[in-house]
Amino acid sequence: MLQFAVATTTRSEMIDVTDQVQGLVRHSGIRSGICHVYVPHTTAAVTINENADPTIRRDVVVALDSLVPWSGNYQHSEGNSAAHIKAILVGPSVEVFVEDGQLQLGTWQGIFFCEFDGPRRRQVWVKVVGDESGIQDKGARI
Repeated sequence: MLQFAVATTTRSEMIDVTDQVQGLVRHSGIRSGICHVYVPHTTAAVTINENADPTIRRDVVVALDSLVPWSGNYQHSEGNSAAHIKAILVGPSVEVFVEDGQLQLGTWQGIFFCEFDGPRRRQVWVKVVGDESGIQDKGARI
């Protein structure tokens, strides 16, 4: 398992971590396989979304704040129930195919660390698993 740290600066934010993940894929030496990206935190998440226009990150954070407001009739004693709920909605992991040592993301896609209870110093764990079969995928679609 490989990992890197993310330092967040606000309560809720989305940080593009695509380059860090790609660097770990390159470091792994795996040419073809799957890259698992996992966040080991209960008030943070990871997702894949548009990275061409940075305003989408703000829009996502605002929409999640609207859906799950910080203040609510929550009972959790730490006072961060909204962060836990948002982390559940977004999820703790994503997977991306790797071919020729490169993440196979769509034209506009990037990998984002999602902070919901910052600022904090967080971890992102990455595991790259190579194809073992030796059979090359010919790109068949069903």
